[in-house]
Amino acid sequence: MDIVIRAYEEKDLPEMIGIWNEVVEEGIAFPQEEPLDKRAGRSFFASQTYCGVAEETGNGSIFGLYILHPNNVGRCGHICNASYAVSSKRRGMHIGERLVLDCLVQGKKHGFGVLQFNAVVSTNIHARHLYERLGFVQLGTIPKGFRKKDGQYEDICPYYHEL
Repeated sequence: MDIVIRAYEEKDLPEMIGIWNEVVEEGIAFPQEEPLDKRAGRSFFASQTYCGVAEETGNGSIFGLYILHPNNVGRCGHICNASYAVSSKRRGMHIGERLVLDCLVQGKKHGFGVLQFNAVVSTNIHARHLYERLGFVQLGTIPKGFRKKDGQYEDICPYYHEL
């Protein structure tokens, strides 16, 4: 399977919304609790600084995405934040890695100096190993910083990477 990472287009929104909602519904990684409908999804993705999608060349199917936006404002406005989602049908195929690598490039291209992840769930081992392999630095641990769908709490681990 050949994948290209590119900027999202309007035609990608149904697949993007589906992938995003899949992660939200799993309730183990994203802070959001409400799924996106078509209208909210269009607005949400349009409000980001940049959205990248992982598209299978040849058939145009979307199997992953990321959002990139400022983490803060003013004197901390040079720090960006991102979230990644990969379809459960294609996890384990290094699509997430390709999305993160593209995000690092786009973050710098859009004038940010640091990419910070505020809330990586401690049990999200695959993501944490990927981030550490790509040079992200863990800032510590926030005990019980994430409430899972089942109501249990997990620690979160903030990470950063200089761009």
